[in-house]
Amino acid sequence: MSEIDFYFSIGSTYTYLSVTRILDVEKEHQVKFNWKPFSVRAIMKEMNNIPFPKDKMNKVNYMWRDIERRAEGYGFFAKTPVPYPLSEFDLANQIAILGFEKGWGEEFVVLTYKKWFQEGKEPAIEPSISEVCSELKLNKDEIVSEAKSSDIETKYNENTNSARENKIFGSPSFIVKNELFWGDDRMEDAIEWSLK
Repeated sequence: MSEIDFYFSIGSTYTYLSVTRILDVEKEHQVKFNWKPFSVRAIMKEMNNIPFPKDKMNKVNYMWRDIERRAEGYGFFAKTPVPYPLSEFDLANQIAILGFEKGWGEEFVVLTYKKWFQEGKEPAIEPSISEVCSELKLNKDEIVSEAKSSDIETKYNENTNSARENKIFGSPSFIVKNELFWGDDRMEDAIEWSLK
């Protein structure tokens, strides 16, 4: 079975499209995605890249509408604009890392994005965090505390450094055999490359 490294950040808007469909795509194409939450925010700051610039509202409005259209094309929906940028960006991603260690990472990420893009509830703060933990039968206070531990923070930094080493500059990104594929619309290209 081909394996693809899936680098993503909760907080990246277009990543909603990938995480909402990735499990179905994985089954359909018989590939395995290795989910790697990292800080795209840190990398974009280093590049002086502002994803939704306030002085380019035509572009911003296009991006929100584009996400809605693409979601519809995939058979689900997005109600934009959503709260952005996230106030607890790092915490959201550190909880995801903890989740992948404990076996509920995929569910956490998918559910968190669903609440963000379908209900307008910002990740890793109330009410989203309590609702997600309740649905996954997790103790919210324990999860938040553990996600802030030095072990999880170290893994988060390692993922971010790995993203840098792979020349990743945005989320979602897919790495296959040292090749970088950036963007939700490149997921299928990455799969095709993995099967070469």
